[in-house]
Amino acid sequence: MRPRWTPGRTVMLLAALALVVVWVLPLAWAVATSLKPESETTRTPLEWFGSTLTLDAYRQVWKSGDLTQWMVNSAYISVMTTLLTVVLCAMAAYGFARTDFRGRRTLYGIVLAGIMVPPQVLIAPLFADMVQLGLVDTYWGVILPQVAVPAMVFILVKFFDGVPRELEEAAFVDGAGRWRVFWTIVMPLSRPVLAAVAIFTFISTWNNFLWPFLVTTDPNGMTLPVGLVNVQSSYGVRYAQMMASVVIAGLPLLIVFALFQRQIVRGVAHTGLAGQ
Repeated sequence: MRPRWTPGRTVMLLAALALVVVWVLPLAWAVATSLKPESETTRTPLEWFGSTLTLDAYRQVWKSGDLTQWMVNSAYISVMTTLLTVVLCAMAAYGFARTDFRGRRTLYGIVLAGIMVPPQVLIAPLFADMVQLGLVDTYWGVILPQVAVPAMVFILVKFFDGVPRELEEAAFVDGAGRWRVFWTIVMPLSRPVLAAVAIFTFISTWNNFLWPFLVTTDPNGMTLPVGLVNVQSSYGVRYAQMMASVVIAGLPLLIVFALFQRQIVRGVAHTGLAGQ
């Protein structure tokens, strides 16, 4: 049976459509501007489309920098950061949720306090550490400071609290240890929330600009956002090329979200219901 169009349902639909317009309109404007000739991007009054559709902005951006290398760097850094974040945060969260040790509440409180600390506050000491460790202009210098994410630990702790303890107790009776229970029982049951954490981490790492900008000076080691900004600053403000850079940088994320949107929704839903 078709759902009835009640006033509440209609209001929710209109609100959803308004949000869609708010999110899609800037993206549509960026795409339209990137397809204009550069001379028509500042024409007044503003028009959605130029006299002709051209890919010159994309060609110029591609020629001005090593986009292939920057994409490879961004992909490697994002994938490694995601893998390490998922594994380390899951291990920490399981320890807080399932083990009892002295100072557990205090340590967990410190982790939660990390959520309230802006990442920009830690940039100076982190950069000093990277210099002392000799990790400036290296992949690991970009990856390691992004691995510890208190918010992801909190999400996973809430999920692990909802996992039935009877499953683990049965495994303990059969002779399994804590490590084996974690990898063979808890982790497979946590695939929805782990997928959501992985996707959120991948997106935030791919979009991260400030830290890679500070810790990399070699053009061959730059990530895509840093490299594109350097290209724009070298050639001045060219709006068509700027929008082309935005589209190029955002296209991989749109593909990832389109492929894994079901996992994102399932992960968020499971996380929200874990404590009930």
